[in-house]
Parts: sequence; structure tokens; C-alpha cells
Amino acid sequence: MFEKKILVIEDDNDIVELLRVNLTKEGYQVIAAKSGEEGLELAKRNSPGLVLLDILLPGADGLEICRNLKSDNKTSNIPIIMLTSKSEDLDIVTGLEVGADDYLTKPFSPKVLIARIRNVLRRVRARQNDNPNIEIAGISINMGRHEVKAGTRKIALTPTEFGILSCLAGRPGWVFSRNQIVDEVRGDETIITDRAIDVQIAGLRKKLGKYGELIDTVRGVGYRFKDSE
Repeated sequence: MFEKKILVIEDDNDIVELLRVNLTKEGYQVIAAKSGEEGLELAKRNSPGLVLLDILLPGADGLEICRNLKSDNKTSNIPIIMLTSKSEDLDIVTGLEVGADDYLTKPFSPKVLIARIRNVLRRVRARQNDNPNIEIAGISINMGRHEVKAGTRKIALTPTEFGILSCLAGRPGWVFSRNQIVDEVRGDETIITDRAIDVQIAGLRKKLGKYGELIDTVRGVGYRFKDSE
């Protein structure tokens, strides 16, 4: 299955070998690239189920590579976990803004990484197979195709923005705290700051245009999608 193929874009040979050994033990097939440009080509040719992407790469950095992957129809639906030595809030926010599905700082435990991989792939399967499409207040969300329309206009969203919108629109009127949004979208093993969620919501509202007003801020609590009644 495509899910079992993982593309590692990392220039540190020791880390690549560590990942290869541990992922192979878990039944994954590993392909590796030492630069972002090589990684882009391998992603297009091999259609991996998931990409492990380092930020600090020679040439184009991981953030630029993530943007390129998410803007190409051939690779836009491939989930991405970023691996990096950076741990500042701004770096985490930036990684999520450009479309990363999760974020893990070095050094990391292989067991934690494998748990994150399983969690991300589980969410992808749920979006594709289990969840019904959502039609509400002029917004159409196709879960299988990972597509959103606001009125007649197709909206390009990052995986995180898509997850947040699906979470809120799936239960109109229901108030979600920031922690609940993180749990719904990324799983409770992920640590994301309040600011990261606020930035994602701001970006989502901007992309939705006038429909962005449907996402309500509940002061001191979190966010909700306005009830259509």
C-alpha cells in the first residue's frame, strides 16, 4: 500500500539510517533524499504515503519544499511531518502555515516518531473514508477529495486549515477550545501553542473571504462555526 512508503528528506546520513532501520522494522518502505530538490522529484515519481521533511536542508529549505509539495496537484495530499532542531513558537507556526501535518524537534525518540506517523496516517484515512461531506451556509467540504468551496469559489487550504474548518463546520454552534481543536485536528500527542491555533484561524478566515465571518471567536473559550438557524 502507498501508506507503507515513506519519503525521508534529510541531509544527515546518521539520522537517515536511524529512520530507515526503525521504520523498516515497523513494515515501512523508506526512500531517501539528501536535498529538497531531490525530494521533490522522488515525491512526484513515487507517490509516498507520507514525507518526513527536515527544515535545515542544503539549497531550498524544508519550508520552501513543503510549499512546493502542497502547491502541486500530484503531491498536495501527501501528509508531511517536519523534523528539525528548531523549537521556537514562530518556527512551529510557520511550519504549520505552509502545510505541515505535524512537527517533531530533534533529538526525538523513534517510538514517538512512529506513533506520530501512525496518527497522521490514521487521520488521513478517516478524512478519505469515514467522514461525510459537509454542506453548510454556502460552504461545501468534500472530505475524500480534500476540497473546499465557498460559494462557487474553490479554496486552497493547508491540511491544518482544512482540519480546523471540518471540525468547526461539522458541529455548528458547538464551541471548541484551542486544545480541543488540536486534539480533533492533530491528535493529543501533539503540542501546539494557542498562538499557532489563532494564526491558523486568522489565515482560514482570510481565505474564506466573506464566509470567514461564520467562524466566531468565543472570548476566553475558543471558536465555533455559527449555527445556520
